[in-house]
Amino acid sequence: MRRRLAPAFALALAAPLLLGQAKPVLVPDVSQREIEIAYSFTGAELLLFGAILHADDGGARAGKPAADIVVVVKGPVESVLVREKQKMAGIWVNAERTRYRSAPSFYAIASSRPIGEVVDTRTRAIYELGLDRLQLSPASGAVPAVQQRFDAGLVALKRRTGLYYEAPGSVEITDDVLYRARVNIPARVPVGKFTAETFLIRDGRVLAAAVREIDIRKSGFERWVARAAERSSFLYGMAAVLLSVGFGWAAGLISRRF
Repeated sequence: MRRRLAPAFALALAAPLLLGQAKPVLVPDVSQREIEIAYSFTGAELLLFGAILHADDGGARAGKPAADIVVVVKGPVESVLVREKQKMAGIWVNAERTRYRSAPSFYAIASSRPIGEVVDTRTRAIYELGLDRLQLSPASGAVPAVQQRFDAGLVALKRRTGLYYEAPGSVEITDDVLYRARVNIPARVPVGKFTAETFLIRDGRVLAAAVREIDIRKSGFERWVARAAERSSFLYGMAAVLLSVGFGWAAGLISRRF
């Protein structure tokens, strides 16, 4: 009896592993793992591509809905202060303000279909899929209506500068196996470690996810200035003041002569 139960018990223990192998696997990559920003940098275009490795064959997938791919590129988080302006006596002045502890400095989402058609609201909130589902971590205790107004204002400001954007329908999928998407990196992009997250979704469920890192850094003279400001902030500030005074004195001298 024990000999008969032993194989059954072993199979029961191995069942989760066998089921785990039946899930599809994402193999993503990006066209550039490193982006260098020089004085002539006007932006870049990232190509995110990869393959979907299915555990079953094509026949087993027949009749199932096609998979969707969602790609999210995020920049390093930063602390942001948002001020609201009001017009008083014909003059625009700063009124209310709120601070965010960890808002992403860059956020771009590309999907094979509009994200609202791919997953439900709860799943979007869990994975932060969409600008209206970002977890911005406000530091103030404002009432929900005021907080939502500031959240919308922050997103609108970032969208105008090209640092936040959505690209529904921009992911191309070939034969339910290969995919590719393009994400534009604006000239005003911050430096730091970026992440490119790829999600495989079918029937509203996230079946697989994978992450690749992208390093965006300054190069040349800009990199030297940035390092000097970080490592020797006092000397950098003094040099900036002396340069400003020198240029001002030179400009005044030239104007007196001519």
